[in-house]
Amino acid sequence: METAIEVDDLVVRRGKRRVLHGISCVVPRGSVTGLLGPSGSGKTTLLRAVVGVQIVGGGTVTVLGQPAGSPALRHRLGYLTQAPSVYPDLTVRENARYFARLYGLGAPDADRAVVDVGLGTAATQLVGTLSGGQRSRASLACALVGRPELLILDEPTVGQDPVLRAELWDMFHSMAARGSTLLVSSHVMDEAARCDRLLLIREGRLIADDSPTAVRAAAGTDDLEEAFLRLIKASAGSTASAGSTESTASTGSTESAGSTGNPESSTRTSEGTGAR
Repeated sequence: METAIEVDDLVVRRGKRRVLHGISCVVPRGSVTGLLGPSGSGKTTLLRAVVGVQIVGGGTVTVLGQPAGSPALRHRLGYLTQAPSVYPDLTVRENARYFARLYGLGAPDADRAVVDVGLGTAATQLVGTLSGGQRSRASLACALVGRPELLILDEPTVGQDPVLRAELWDMFHSMAARGSTLLVSSHVMDEAARCDRLLLIREGRLIADDSPTAVRAAAGTDDLEEAFLRLIKASAGSTASAGSTESTASTGSTESAGSTGNPESSTRTSEGTGAR
């Protein structure tokens, strides 16, 4: 299996608290992989690490054969943040054409992306006058304009109506069929069935990494949402045990660091802007 993303034992800390606990996973090329979990489970932190803009405390992230954040990735990767990353005082079309120029592309590429996200009729509107869902789509158009090999999408369907959500997912699969790789986060479990592969995280730990069919089979149910609930409940006990062990280990490590005068060091991925 050819991979687009390889994450190996990734640890992220905020202060003394671990946000990601040694996550390891791979994302196959040409797939739509869903990153799912409750709000606050670490989805955005993991996506930021893949893009290369997250300080990490350990482990490695390799993207398209390069360390995450490498300058060489900037024109190969598109990144859609949760908050729209567009200029409110420009029109939808002007935003898309601006990002197209950053890629060295022309107006037709920008205009195509605007139509692809369903904003053709709103192309001349100022982004600041759009609804929240429309602003998110304008931001998505800017991420799509360069036809990146890898798209990192942080909750792209939030605030969208059911018809548009279905159209966006159809577009995601069309892109994957043409060779692009998509990593899409969501906390809406009914979107999981639309993915080729699923990564389910809870409290910063990976508790499932498989196809939707295999996840259902592992949980012993045909209902995907029920499967997630069962996996989350099954992981709760092991998470508590692991947390207790980590706390003990952390205390010992802190005491050791205090006696030697060597505080814990951290590493950082090279920062890259991706395509925003």
